[in-house]
Amino acid sequence: MNRGPGSFAGLGLDAPVIMGIVNVTPDSFSDGGEAFRVDDAVARGRAMRAAGAAILDVGGESTRPGAEPVSPEDEMARVLPVIETLAAEGALVSIDSRRAAVMAAAMDAGAGIVNDVTALTGDPDSLDVVAGAGASVILMHMQGEPRTMQDNPTYNVPSEDIRDYLAARIAACEAAGIPRGRIAVDPGIGFGKTLEHNLEILAHMDRFHELGCAVVLGASRKSFIGKLSEAEDPQERVAGSIATALAARAQGVQIYRVHDVAETRQAFQVWEAIGGAE
Repeated sequence: MNRGPGSFAGLGLDAPVIMGIVNVTPDSFSDGGEAFRVDDAVARGRAMRAAGAAILDVGGESTRPGAEPVSPEDEMARVLPVIETLAAEGALVSIDSRRAAVMAAAMDAGAGIVNDVTALTGDPDSLDVVAGAGASVILMHMQGEPRTMQDNPTYNVPSEDIRDYLAARIAACEAAGIPRGRIAVDPGIGFGKTLEHNLEILAHMDRFHELGCAVVLGASRKSFIGKLSEAEDPQERVAGSIATALAARAQGVQIYRVHDVAETRQAFQVWEAIGGAE
Protein backbone atom coordinates (compact mmCIF):
# COMPACT_ATOMS: atom_id res chain seq x y z
CA MET A 1 0.00 0.00 0.00
CA ASN A 2 1.31 3.43 -0.87
CA ARG A 3 -0.22 6.85 -0.48
CA GLY A 4 1.25 10.25 -1.11
CA PRO A 5 4.68 10.88 -2.63
CA GLY A 6 6.56 8.17 -4.48
CA SER A 7 9.94 8.81 -2.89
CA PHE A 8 11.77 10.49 -0.02
CA ALA A 9 15.51 11.18 0.15
CA GLY A 10 16.02 9.07 -2.95
CA LEU A 11 14.19 6.05 -1.51
CA GLY A 12 11.12 4.58 -3.14
CA LEU A 13 8.06 4.37 -0.92
CA ASP A 14 6.24 1.51 -2.61
CA ALA A 15 7.43 -0.77 0.24
CA PRO A 16 7.91 0.15 3.91
CA VAL A 17 11.19 1.94 4.65
CA ILE A 18 12.94 0.96 7.87
CA MET A 19 15.02 3.55 9.72
CA GLY A 20 17.41 2.01 12.26
CA ILE A 21 18.04 3.90 15.51
CA VAL A 22 21.71 4.44 16.40
CA ASN A 23 21.81 6.27 19.74
CA VAL A 24 25.34 7.47 20.55
CA THR A 25 24.23 8.41 24.05
CA PRO A 26 24.70 7.20 27.62
CA ASP A 27 21.07 7.81 28.61
CA SER A 28 18.54 7.06 25.87
CA PHE A 29 15.42 5.39 27.24
CA SER A 30 15.77 1.98 25.59
CA ASP A 31 19.40 1.46 24.64
CA GLY A 32 21.33 4.19 26.43
CA GLY A 33 24.99 3.33 26.73
CA GLU A 34 24.84 0.29 24.46
CA ALA A 35 26.45 2.11 21.54
CA PHE A 36 28.04 5.06 23.30
CA ARG A 37 31.53 4.22 22.01
CA VAL A 38 32.12 5.11 18.36
CA ASP A 39 33.11 1.56 17.43
CA ASP A 40 29.96 0.15 19.05
CA ALA A 41 27.73 2.68 17.29
CA VAL A 42 29.34 1.96 13.92
CA ALA A 43 28.93 -1.77 14.49
CA ARG A 44 25.28 -1.28 15.37
CA GLY A 45 24.71 0.79 12.23
CA ARG A 46 26.39 -1.82 10.04
CA ALA A 47 24.31 -4.61 11.58
CA MET A 48 21.10 -2.64 11.10
CA ARG A 49 21.95 -1.94 7.50
CA ALA A 50 22.69 -5.61 6.89
CA ALA A 51 19.35 -6.48 8.50
CA GLY A 52 17.44 -4.24 6.11
CA ALA A 53 17.52 -0.66 7.40
CA ALA A 54 17.44 1.78 4.49
CA ILE A 55 18.21 4.77 6.75
CA LEU A 56 20.47 4.93 9.81
CA ASP A 57 19.31 7.59 12.27
CA VAL A 58 22.28 8.75 14.35
CA GLY A 59 21.64 10.83 17.48
CA GLY A 60 23.88 12.18 20.21
CA GLU A 61 21.34 13.67 22.62
CA SER A 62 18.62 11.78 24.45
CA THR A 63 15.14 13.29 24.11
CA ARG A 64 13.45 10.88 26.51
CA PRO A 65 11.02 12.50 28.98
CA GLY A 66 12.97 14.47 31.56
CA ALA A 67 16.23 14.39 29.60
CA GLU A 68 18.77 17.16 30.16
CA PRO A 69 20.27 18.81 27.07
CA VAL A 70 23.91 18.32 26.07
CA SER A 71 26.19 20.93 24.54
CA PRO A 72 26.50 21.14 20.75
CA GLU A 73 30.20 20.33 21.12
CA ASP A 74 29.50 17.12 23.01
CA GLU A 75 26.76 16.19 20.58
CA MET A 76 29.07 16.65 17.59
CA ALA A 77 31.89 14.73 19.25
CA ARG A 78 29.54 11.80 19.68
CA VAL A 79 27.90 11.66 16.26
CA LEU A 80 30.36 12.96 13.66
CA PRO A 81 32.81 10.03 13.67
CA VAL A 82 29.90 7.61 13.41
CA ILE A 83 28.27 9.51 10.55
CA GLU A 84 31.54 9.88 8.64
CA THR A 85 32.25 6.15 8.82
CA LEU A 86 28.76 4.92 7.95
CA ALA A 87 28.23 7.47 5.15
CA ALA A 88 31.62 6.61 3.65
CA GLU A 89 30.44 2.99 3.47
CA GLY A 90 27.41 4.04 1.42
CA ALA A 91 24.76 4.23 4.12
CA LEU A 92 21.98 6.82 3.93
CA VAL A 93 22.38 8.57 7.30
CA SER A 94 20.03 10.93 9.10
CA ILE A 95 21.16 13.19 11.91
CA ASP A 96 18.75 13.26 14.85
CA SER A 97 19.36 16.75 16.22
CA ARG A 98 17.60 19.99 17.06
CA ARG A 99 20.69 22.24 16.68
CA ALA A 100 21.62 23.94 13.42
CA ALA A 101 25.38 23.71 14.05
CA VAL A 102 25.13 19.96 14.60
CA MET A 103 22.94 19.55 11.53
CA ALA A 104 25.44 21.46 9.38
CA ALA A 105 28.44 19.50 10.65
CA ALA A 106 26.59 16.22 10.23
CA MET A 107 25.66 17.02 6.64
CA ASP A 108 29.28 17.96 5.95
CA ALA A 109 30.18 14.54 7.37
CA GLY A 110 27.82 12.82 4.94
CA ALA A 111 24.31 12.85 6.45
CA GLY A 112 21.58 13.27 3.86
CA ILE A 113 18.58 13.72 6.15
CA VAL A 114 17.88 15.93 9.17
CA ASN A 115 15.49 14.43 11.73
CA ASP A 116 14.42 17.19 14.12
CA VAL A 117 12.11 16.64 17.10
CA THR A 118 11.33 20.37 17.06
CA ALA A 119 10.31 20.47 13.37
CA LEU A 120 13.06 23.06 12.72
CA THR A 121 11.80 25.43 15.42
CA GLY A 122 14.42 24.69 18.07
CA ASP A 123 17.19 26.77 16.49
CA PRO A 124 16.63 29.97 14.47
CA ASP A 125 19.24 28.90 11.90
CA SER A 126 17.85 25.42 11.22
CA LEU A 127 15.60 26.32 8.32
CA ASP A 128 18.36 28.10 6.42
CA VAL A 129 20.90 25.35 7.14
CA VAL A 130 18.66 22.60 5.80
CA ALA A 131 17.51 24.66 2.83
CA GLY A 132 21.07 25.61 1.89
CA ALA A 133 22.34 22.05 2.12
CA GLY A 134 19.63 20.62 -0.09
CA ALA A 135 18.98 17.94 2.51
CA SER A 136 15.76 16.11 3.21
CA VAL A 137 14.09 16.71 6.57
CA ILE A 138 11.76 14.92 8.96
CA LEU A 139 9.53 17.35 10.87
CA MET A 140 8.36 15.89 14.17
CA HIS A 141 5.71 17.25 16.50
CA MET A 142 6.54 17.71 20.17
CA GLN A 143 4.40 19.58 22.70
CA GLY A 144 6.83 21.38 25.00
CA GLU A 145 10.43 20.19 25.35
CA PRO A 146 11.94 16.96 26.69
CA ARG A 147 12.39 18.09 30.29
CA THR A 148 8.75 19.12 30.69
CA MET A 149 6.77 17.63 27.81
CA GLN A 150 4.92 15.05 29.92
CA ASP A 151 3.87 17.50 32.65
CA ASN A 152 0.36 18.19 31.31
CA PRO A 153 -0.01 17.68 27.56
CA THR A 154 -3.35 18.95 26.25
CA TYR A 155 -5.09 18.70 22.86
CA ASN A 156 -8.55 19.12 21.39
CA VAL A 157 -8.29 16.24 18.91
CA PRO A 158 -4.63 15.11 18.94
CA SER A 159 -4.33 13.84 15.37
CA GLU A 160 -6.09 16.91 13.96
CA ASP A 161 -4.16 19.39 16.11
CA ILE A 162 -0.86 17.77 15.14
CA ARG A 163 -1.79 17.61 11.45
CA ASP A 164 -2.51 21.34 11.51
CA TYR A 165 0.76 22.08 13.31
CA LEU A 166 2.74 20.05 10.78
CA ALA A 167 0.94 21.78 7.90
CA ALA A 168 2.16 25.10 9.27
CA ARG A 169 5.71 23.78 9.60
CA ILE A 170 5.64 22.49 6.01
CA ALA A 171 4.55 25.96 4.88
CA ALA A 172 7.44 27.52 6.83
CA CYS A 173 9.88 25.11 5.21
CA GLU A 174 8.57 25.85 1.72
CA ALA A 175 8.84 29.58 2.38
CA ALA A 176 12.48 29.02 3.40
CA GLY A 177 13.25 27.13 0.19
CA ILE A 178 12.74 23.50 1.25
CA PRO A 179 10.36 21.89 -1.26
CA ARG A 180 7.59 19.60 -0.04
CA GLY A 181 9.20 16.66 -1.85
CA ARG A 182 12.14 16.83 0.59
CA ILE A 183 9.90 16.82 3.67
CA ALA A 184 8.53 13.95 5.76
CA VAL A 185 6.32 14.31 8.84
CA ASP A 186 6.26 12.47 12.16
CA PRO A 187 3.44 12.97 14.70
CA GLY A 188 5.87 12.37 17.58
CA ILE A 189 4.41 9.47 19.53
CA GLY A 190 5.28 9.95 23.20
CA PHE A 191 6.54 13.51 22.86
CA GLY A 192 4.11 15.50 24.99
CA LYS A 193 1.29 12.92 24.75
CA THR A 194 -0.62 10.79 27.22
CA LEU A 195 -1.48 7.15 26.55
CA GLU A 196 -4.90 8.22 25.27
CA HIS A 197 -3.35 10.84 22.98
CA ASN A 198 -0.94 8.29 21.53
CA LEU A 199 -3.71 5.77 20.84
CA GLU A 200 -5.91 8.38 19.14
CA ILE A 201 -3.00 9.42 16.90
CA LEU A 202 -2.13 5.82 16.05
CA ALA A 203 -5.76 5.11 15.15
CA HIS A 204 -5.76 8.04 12.72
CA MET A 205 -2.31 7.96 11.12
CA ASP A 206 -3.99 8.17 7.72
CA ARG A 207 -4.88 11.80 8.47
CA PHE A 208 -1.24 12.78 7.98
CA HIS A 209 -1.35 11.73 4.31
CA GLU A 210 -3.41 14.88 3.75
CA LEU A 211 -0.15 16.83 4.07
CA GLY A 212 1.26 15.38 0.84
CA CYS A 213 4.51 14.20 2.46
CA ALA A 214 5.97 10.86 3.45
CA VAL A 215 4.76 9.86 6.93
CA VAL A 216 7.18 8.60 9.59
CA LEU A 217 6.26 6.57 12.66
CA GLY A 218 8.59 6.43 15.65
CA ALA A 219 6.86 4.22 18.21
CA SER A 220 9.52 1.59 18.83
CA ARG A 221 9.68 0.34 22.45
CA LYS A 222 7.94 3.46 23.77
CA SER A 223 6.28 3.70 27.16
CA PHE A 224 2.70 3.48 25.88
CA ILE A 225 3.46 -0.14 24.91
CA GLY A 226 4.60 -0.83 28.46
CA LYS A 227 1.47 0.76 29.89
CA LEU A 228 -0.74 -1.41 27.70
CA SER A 229 1.18 -4.63 28.32
CA GLU A 230 2.88 -4.26 31.73
CA ALA A 231 6.28 -4.45 30.04
CA GLU A 232 8.36 -2.11 32.18
CA ASP A 233 11.66 -2.96 30.44
CA PRO A 234 11.78 -1.22 27.03
CA GLN A 235 13.62 -4.21 25.58
CA GLU A 236 10.56 -6.35 26.32
CA ARG A 237 8.36 -4.20 24.07
CA VAL A 238 9.43 -5.61 20.68
CA ALA A 239 6.17 -7.43 19.97
CA GLY A 240 4.11 -4.36 20.85
CA SER A 241 6.36 -2.24 18.63
CA ILE A 242 5.76 -4.55 15.69
CA ALA A 243 2.01 -4.61 16.31
CA THR A 244 2.04 -0.80 16.22
CA ALA A 245 4.04 -0.77 12.98
CA LEU A 246 1.62 -3.17 11.28
CA ALA A 247 -1.37 -1.11 12.40
CA ALA A 248 0.30 1.95 10.87
CA ARG A 249 1.18 0.06 7.69
CA ALA A 250 -2.50 -0.73 7.23
CA GLN A 251 -3.00 3.05 7.09
CA GLY A 252 -0.28 3.57 4.48
CA VAL A 253 2.54 4.88 6.68
CA GLN A 254 5.79 4.66 4.71
CA ILE A 255 8.78 5.08 7.08
CA TYR A 256 9.37 3.34 10.42
CA ARG A 257 12.00 4.41 12.96
CA VAL A 258 12.82 1.27 14.96
CA HIS A 259 15.31 -0.39 17.28
CA ASP A 260 14.55 -3.92 16.04
CA VAL A 261 15.26 -3.91 12.32
CA ALA A 262 15.30 -7.61 11.48
CA GLU A 263 12.12 -8.35 13.42
CA THR A 264 10.26 -5.41 11.88
CA ARG A 265 11.40 -6.32 8.38
CA GLN A 266 10.25 -9.93 8.82
CA ALA A 267 6.84 -8.76 10.04
CA PHE A 268 6.43 -6.49 7.03
CA GLN A 269 7.54 -9.22 4.60
CA VAL A 270 4.87 -11.58 5.91
CA TRP A 271 2.19 -8.89 6.15
CA GLU A 272 2.84 -7.66 2.59
CA ALA A 273 2.88 -11.21 1.20
CA ILE A 274 -0.47 -12.01 2.79
CA GLY A 275 -1.93 -8.77 1.48
CA GLY A 276 -0.69 -9.53 -2.03
CA ALA A 277 -1.96 -13.10 -2.17
CA GLU A 278 -4.95 -14.04 -4.32
